[in-house]
Parts: sequence; C-alpha cells; structure tokens
Amino acid sequence: MGDTLKDKVAIVTGSGRGIGRGIAKLMAAEGAKVVVVDPGVNVDGTGYDRSPADDVVKEITDAGGAAVPCYESVVTMQGGENIVKTAVDSFGKLDIVVTVAGILRDRMIFNMTEQEWDDVLNVHMKGTFTVVKHACILFRQQRSGRIITFSSVSGLIGNSGQANYGAAKDGIAGFTRVVARDMGRYGITCNAISPAANSRMTATVPDESRAVREQRGITTSFRSELRREAEDIAPFVTWLASDEAAHVNGHVFHVTGSTVSLMSDPAPIKTIHKEGRWTVDELIQLFPQTLGYELPNPAPAQPAPPPQR
Repeated sequence: MGDTLKDKVAIVTGSGRGIGRGIAKLMAAEGAKVVVVDPGVNVDGTGYDRSPADDVVKEITDAGGAAVPCYESVVTMQGGENIVKTAVDSFGKLDIVVTVAGILRDRMIFNMTEQEWDDVLNVHMKGTFTVVKHACILFRQQRSGRIITFSSVSGLIGNSGQANYGAAKDGIAGFTRVVARDMGRYGITCNAISPAANSRMTATVPDESRAVREQRGITTSFRSELRREAEDIAPFVTWLASDEAAHVNGHVFHVTGSTVSLMSDPAPIKTIHKEGRWTVDELIQLFPQTLGYELPNPAPAQPAPPPQR
C-alpha cells in the first residue's frame, strides 16, 4: 500500500462498479479512507442492489484498507447531504469528493422522452451538485479539499444519440470551472475528468448511435481508447486528489490511462468586428469569407431516401 493519500477521507460516487470502483480501490491502496457510494442501479438507473458497494468495501478491507458503503442516491439534496454525513460520521472528516455516478438513456433527439432527459440530467448534473454543494460547506470551513467531477467526450465534442448525456456532461465541465473560481480562494481545487475506457455504460450504446458516429468519423480517434480498462483512469484521479496537485484548479483532462490530455477551455477562434451593429446583408457577404471559411459541419445533410413504392 502507498501513502499518497494517507489520512485523507474520500467520497467516490458510483464506485460499486467500473471506473468508480477502480478509483475507490486505488485511493484506499494509497492510504485514503473511502466512502463507497452506490445504490446498485442498472445502467438505465432502475433497480436497487446493495451488493456492488458491499463487495468493493470488502475488497478494500480485505486488502488492509478502510472503507464503508453508502447506498444513497445522488439525485436528491437529502441524498447528497447524507453522503457527506456518512464520511464525517464514519471517519471524522472529509478531504476528497469524486463524482463518477451516472446512467445512460440514449436515444436520438427526435425519439427522446421527457423522462429520459430528466433522469439523465438528474443523476449526472444534479447528482454532481448535491454532493459537491454539501462538501463545499465543510471544505470552506477547513480551507482545504479536492473535488473531481466527471465530464465526457459526449459533452465536450458531441456524440449522436446522447443529447441528455452530452448536455449533462458539458454542463458538468462548466460547473467545474465555476466551482474552481468559487472555492479556489479557500484552498480547494475542482477539476473534471473526461474518461475513455470500457465500462457497463459504453457497452450499452445503441447500435444505431454507434453506426451514425462511425459514418461521421466521430469515434475513430477514440476507438482504441475504449479498449482501456476502467481501472486505468484511477491513477490520474488519485494524483489529482493528492496534495501534490494543489496548484491544479479549474481544468478538464481527457484520460485514457496511457494518455492524459489537458483539454482546451472555450476561446474565440476567429472574430469579425465593425463599429456599430451588423446588418444581415453584411453578414451574408462577409461570413463565408471569414468565420465560415472551412467551417466544419459535424453532420452534413444527407440526400433524402427515394420514396417507397
């Protein structure tokens, strides 16, 4: 066992399986006491099963580490508060929050239901807020803490069939940048991970969505990354949670295990300017030669299929 996180207390949501499990186990191996948060739901958010959290806690304690299970859902404010309370009640304090918990309800936008939209936003977006908000009350008082959220290529770049998931994940990236500014003055850091690894969630992407992404070249650069194991994400997250990363705040990192990339913050690429207000006719004339020059279209219009006879 290492000591990078010796005497630290960490919450890891969604840590009963997959990427979260790998993070919880490595943090425990590096000396942290871990709250393993997982209500044991299916990938679509249905069901309830205590065994995933219990199994990870047993793995950690059998290896000589310290961990407790927590079966709370992140989708309510009370759940978020109870998760933080579990850490304090069990180990006396809290130093690290990692928000991995997530579900998928993939559907093309014209087929997506309101429930599918709400469920995904509630787990990812609100579920990040409920835990981070209550953790920040403690972190501000103690003037220390590490927050690591989970974004995604689906939000940062875009994947077909994931309007709900992509909206939540891009929202989490924005949330991360704001929390970094809110809390940085108190000695707290907040950064986001965009992971690429095999997991239960990636295995459930519908064939229709995969086909559309392949046709548009969206997945080509990430196909090999998805061969990485879920545990490969854990080392960088663990380092980011350590005292060694105290100077890193407000950034998004794409992590595959073998490769770690600092993602660019949104910034202007090209600009046009004039004194006064633009007219529509001026934009018609100027846009194609300036902002619109070689402007990529991620999904060009396809010819309409021939009518059925």
